[in-house]
Amino acid sequence: MPVSEEIPRGVAAAWHGRETGTRGRRPGLSLTTIVQAGLRVAVTDGLGAVSMGRVAKELGAATMSLYRHVSAKDELLAHMVDAAFAVAPDLPAPDESWRAGLTRWANAHLAILRRHRWLVRVPISGPPLMPNQVLWFERGLQCLRTTRLPEAEKPAVLLLVNGFVRNEATLEADLMDAAHASGVALEHAGAAYGRLLGSLAAPERFPAIHAVLAARAFDPPGTTADDVQFGLDRILDGIDVLVRTRAGDGDPLPR
Repeated sequence: MPVSEEIPRGVAAAWHGRETGTRGRRPGLSLTTIVQAGLRVAVTDGLGAVSMGRVAKELGAATMSLYRHVSAKDELLAHMVDAAFAVAPDLPAPDESWRAGLTRWANAHLAILRRHRWLVRVPISGPPLMPNQVLWFERGLQCLRTTRLPEAEKPAVLLLVNGFVRNEATLEADLMDAAHASGVALEHAGAAYGRLLGSLAAPERFPAIHAVLAARAFDPPGTTADDVQFGLDRILDGIDVLVRTRAGDGDPLPR
């Protein structure tokens, strides 16, 4: 995805604390207070409730006063997303394996998305440029420092893991919304789905599905955490093959 070499105003403000337009600012109003107010609205009422007017009301300010600090709602959302990732994972310990580090990185990312479920509703507009997200990018790359992966492949590995984490978080958010709408507790939704599917899909036509239902695959005590760890482990298994191959310890893979 092409990136303009001109630094957007919002990105510059996030990195260097620069805010254009100093005249007529409301005392006490700043980029930080606006972003924090936006976060409160998103956490309480969801992303759909975030607007310049609603954030201004949260702050007891006029809507137009916000535009002296952020140019538009999209810029506000970019700052909010970066603020949600304010705490980055620690650097890998000297004896930490790439797999343990990447697992830790992925789980930390998932924890952020679960804490701020509105994040998955913000469209991705490009690669990371904001400071906190760039630091997360750096920490992910650091997890791969001991491998012999070509530098060009390391971002692709992170993108693969990141995509899995975001997909899992999005699925969880969707299921929580559906469970809330249906009145069925999320922990019972799988079993309810299995019963409904069994009543609709004839075993003669869907024998593989009925084999899964007979194994009670959708019943507790399976948890979302189990599903996430299973998927992450399988992805890391594939990356492990790549890592060993690039180190000359496995069958060659095409570049």
